[in-house]
Amino acid sequence: MPLRFQRSPRARRASLRVDPAGRRIVLVVPERMSRAIALAFAASQALWIARRLDRLPERRPFVDGAIVPYRGEPHRLRHRPEARGTVWIETGELHVAGDAAHLDRRLRDWLAARARETAVPLVQAKAARAGRKVTRLTIRDMRSRWGSCGRNGAIALSWRLILAPPEVLDYLVAHEVAHLVHPNHSPRFWAEAARLCDGSLEAAETWLKRNGESLFQYGAGPSP
Repeated sequence: MPLRFQRSPRARRASLRVDPAGRRIVLVVPERMSRAIALAFAASQALWIARRLDRLPERRPFVDGAIVPYRGEPHRLRHRPEARGTVWIETGELHVAGDAAHLDRRLRDWLAARARETAVPLVQAKAARAGRKVTRLTIRDMRSRWGSCGRNGAIALSWRLILAPPEVLDYLVAHEVAHLVHPNHSPRFWAEAARLCDGSLEAAETWLKRNGESLFQYGAGPSP
């Protein structure tokens, strides 16, 4: 079974988590645990691993005719090799110009740019409401989290959030900005996140729990 072995200084025991982007299971273990003991633990969970991998949605590459969600709405992907430019939306379709070999990269870059232009004003507005400063905003393909917030004020978000409904991105921005105020998941943190979220925090969380893994099925997938 596809398994990634990962040591962590914060781990107190062996644990398993799903890496939907890499379509594999990550075995996280304390730094001093032997590899043999860690693998024995994973072997004891073989049935759970098999079931979780079976539940992962099939990969949906960016190819002509594919259906790709954009801001939560399905769009038909159209390859336009004869056209100039990069990517544009026309009557509910995503049109990608140029050679087919560059289609995946061009669409990913375009989606990441749309995620950035949407997230920047959200981050700035919510940071101002929280009375905090964001030092840097990074949009990238994250494997195990939708976002992160460093103690230095740097926030990172997954570009795949642009595939989800707008209220989901709004919630994730509120979540990470709230970490600038409370670097934990205490009741005060959740109260701040709810205050910063313009929609329903619970509804956005529910959507991610039900549909989050499906966002990783689109495109060729990140490199290992």
